[in-house]
Amino acid sequence: MMKQNREYRAMDFVQADEDTYEVKGYASTFDPYVLFSEDGIDYSEQIDPHAFDDADLTDVVFRVDHEGPVYARTSAGTVSLFTDDHGLGHTTDLSRTARAKELFDEIKAGNYPKMSFAFTVAEDHYDRDTHTRIIDRIAKVFDISPVSFPANPGTELTVSTRDYFNGVIEAERAERLAAEERQKQIQRMRMKLKMEDFNGNQGNED
Repeated sequence: MMKQNREYRAMDFVQADEDTYEVKGYASTFDPYVLFSEDGIDYSEQIDPHAFDDADLTDVVFRVDHEGPVYARTSAGTVSLFTDDHGLGHTTDLSRTARAKELFDEIKAGNYPKMSFAFTVAEDHYDRDTHTRIIDRIAKVFDISPVSFPANPGTELTVSTRDYFNGVIEAERAERLAAEERQKQIQRMRMKLKMEDFNGNQGNED
């Protein structure tokens, strides 16, 4: 069962090498991505290029759908993680056991079209101009997992992430309504002044 304080993001397989039983790809990229849209606004997320600098990557496991048996792990030397200009990459060796080789064959056959990685956030902030959550620091990466049904970020965000954006959306909506009300008050005041000026001019003519 997925932990509610953990967050999950989908990623693509880049390469599955039949000769070495290696799966290579990126657990995360540093490009912004849209999570969902509401009120005509795209709400996005971006992981800072230095977010993984102090992250706990000591024992990241490779499993299916974030649960069940472990097929590889960093502590066993079968999952290797690295960061570059593009993101957090991985090379996973599925050659050590018969079960791991069977999973590789399933991946190669296309039965797991995407991967997902589980992590917790240590620090983030919100860019109001671009409506983007910036993840400044990742606390820990727990696993990288091939998934049978990739989550749609717009409908299957974790509770913590959805709560975060619900708070942002409510605050921005309240600010927009307040700004609209202020504008209406200004317009009403201008109309009142125009009417007073008009009535005053009419009185002077009389």
